[in-house]
Formats: sequence, C-alpha cells, structure tokens
Amino acid sequence: MVTEIDKNTVLLLIDLQKGIVQNPVLKFSADVLKNVTKLVEAFRKANLPIVITNVYPGNAPWTKSRKDSKLQQSPPKPDALEIVPEVKTQPGDIFITKHTWGAFYETKLDEELKKRHVTGIVLAGISTSIGVEGTARGASERGYNITFARDAMTDTVPDAHERSIKYIFPRMGEVDETEKIIEKLQHSSKN
Repeated sequence: MVTEIDKNTVLLLIDLQKGIVQNPVLKFSADVLKNVTKLVEAFRKANLPIVITNVYPGNAPWTKSRKDSKLQQSPPKPDALEIVPEVKTQPGDIFITKHTWGAFYETKLDEELKKRHVTGIVLAGISTSIGVEGTARGASERGYNITFARDAMTDTVPDAHERSIKYIFPRMGEVDETEKIIEKLQHSSKN
C-alpha cells in the first residue's frame, strides 16, 4: 500500500518499446498501457519528470557472456526500440537506453536523477521480473524510495510477475494500484 509520494519523484517507465510490448506472449499489455497512460498524465499534470528506458543489449560497451552473445545474433527490427505511442513522449522526458536488465548499470540514470534531486521513483513497465525488478534493485541499492504500480506492469511469465509483486517488491518499497498512486501524487503536489 502506498503511504506517500515524495515531492521529488520521477515516473520511471521500463522498456515500453514496440519490440517488447508487441510480444504476443505478454498478458494484459493493453491494460498495462492504459494504466501507464494514466500515470504519465498525472506526472505531467504535477510537472514531475518522466524517465523512459528502452533496452538494446546489442551495443553494450563491454564483453558479453556466452549466453548474452547468443541472444543478439541479428539486429532488431527497425522500430523495435521505439517507445510505444501510448507513452506520448515529450522533448523534456529523460531517455535512457540500457544494455542489461537494470536501468542503473552503465547508464547515466543515477546522474540524471541526482541532478534533479530525486528521492522517489514510481516504477512501471515490462517485464516485471526482469527489467522492472532489475531496475528496482539498483534503485534500492542507491537509497531511492520506490513505489511499484502493480497494474502498470506485466511479464511473459505470470508466476514470475506475481512472485515479484508479492515477495520481492515489498522488501524494496511500496506496492499499489495506479489509481491509489495517483491519489497520493495529487495529495503530495498540493502540499
């Protein structure tokens, strides 16, 4: 349950790119995108930053493990890295291309957040047990207050999604529905 949203909070959207969202194995991605859209609108209305990540392991600047190098045999489709239109990106958004599961590893994400004196992160995106959880672990290690929008994320493996929501995320932050998070956000922006 969300108890508070810091005044210096960002919305951090994980891997809402065409090559992932359009995966037919993903369950509930239409509902997830509706809730992401609500969060984006609420953060824009509150004049708070939005961070948007995509993932492309193919151009990582370090040596890959055998498993990683087998995954990226061919370049992605031309639009696979593009953010889905439902996010309604704007020029002031912060864009981060990550190369691994977590958005903090070997990116400028932490630097961008510190520049803005960010203390809190609302996390949403795909995939719950991989990109979202990997990023959450990095955020937790860096001392950010994390709020997880459980209905604004999904996973290719429903059990993995549930495990992250039920067991992992409550150890790192607060977990709630989009509407409850927006209510707290509106309350904190009034004070």
